[in-house]
Amino acid sequence: MTTDLERFNDCMEYRSSDRRPNHELGAWAQTRRRWTEEAPDAVRGFNWDWFCAEPNLGLDRREYVPVNYGFLPPFSVCVLEESDEFEVFRDAKGMIRKALKAGAIGGARMSMDQFLEFPVKTPEDFAGIKARLDPATPGRLPPDLDGQVDGWRDRRWPLVLGRNCAANGFYWRAREFMGTEALSYAWYDYPELMHEMMEFYADFIMEVSRPVLEKVQVDYFSFNEDLSMKSGPLLSPETYRTFIVPRLKRLVAFLREHGVRYVVVDTDGDPTVLIPLMLDAGIDTLWPLERASGVDPRAYRRRFGRELRLWGGVDKRVLSRGPKAIRTHLREFIPLIEEGGFIPTVDHTVPPDVSWDNFRYYMDAKMELLCGNFAALE
Repeated sequence: MTTDLERFNDCMEYRSSDRRPNHELGAWAQTRRRWTEEAPDAVRGFNWDWFCAEPNLGLDRREYVPVNYGFLPPFSVCVLEESDEFEVFRDAKGMIRKALKAGAIGGARMSMDQFLEFPVKTPEDFAGIKARLDPATPGRLPPDLDGQVDGWRDRRWPLVLGRNCAANGFYWRAREFMGTEALSYAWYDYPELMHEMMEFYADFIMEVSRPVLEKVQVDYFSFNEDLSMKSGPLLSPETYRTFIVPRLKRLVAFLREHGVRYVVVDTDGDPTVLIPLMLDAGIDTLWPLERASGVDPRAYRRRFGRELRLWGGVDKRVLSRGPKAIRTHLREFIPLIEEGGFIPTVDHTVPPDVSWDNFRYYMDAKMELLCGNFAALE
């Protein structure tokens, strides 16, 4: 019987297999509530952690080494202002945010927060940030790491270094430090600071990861970047080449030397003009291929070939339109599924305009494709 790990490797290496991997990202808290009301028996027993598995949906298993790449200690979380409509608070990353209360479920908002203030305003502020990112701080690695390593050696599923968004990438972390607007100026106003920041972060990721990678081989590592919007990246190719690529190359080389098989970049939006630079730095996988930004995995395969593996690409907006639209959309992926190097998933978490019946139809139809039963969607 083919294991989840064998199936994953077969897909990533363009080999035939019993079927392609079945992965998904997750669902909004508001979507969970809707489905619980629409189909309580169907979702009873869900763990809702789709990055790891969801047996009731047939999702393949993945496991994550729980490494803490965040601030230690974190900033103190506190509410600064509150009304019936919103609250202003400082989060654990030192950002001050204004959040609407309407529609929120367990802290999951119906809209993005407004970001008001960030911890790095001048070059002098970066010293305080670095103090919270000491790779030697206790608590970055699981206390029972050696015991877990023994189990990981005989695993039958992919092992990933860090949970999703555990090791946010170079652009993402700089944006958290400074905010999008200030960061956009900082590449030009404070180039020495930005070189220092990128170099520091590469060293930090390597030193936190080293104790794990010296004990066990992992199957992939994902940089969560979100460095693009609908019309393209939030920084120019020249800025990316100057500040990020040299550090990305060094970090990817370190990961390869320590047995990491695939190195992934996660970005929403349209990163197309940066992909050649990513490939040159050693990145081999991109996701989630956000369709609302005009990104098409078929076009990427034609342009970049098998060097770039692709995950995602299922337009979340189609799922609310019913079975016929879902079937038509999924048929687009047949050549990529046959070829390999492609794992179809919804291009982000599933929004609350998607009914349970439509989502269940999507999952069943997708499984037919993953198994090679392409005629089922005719």
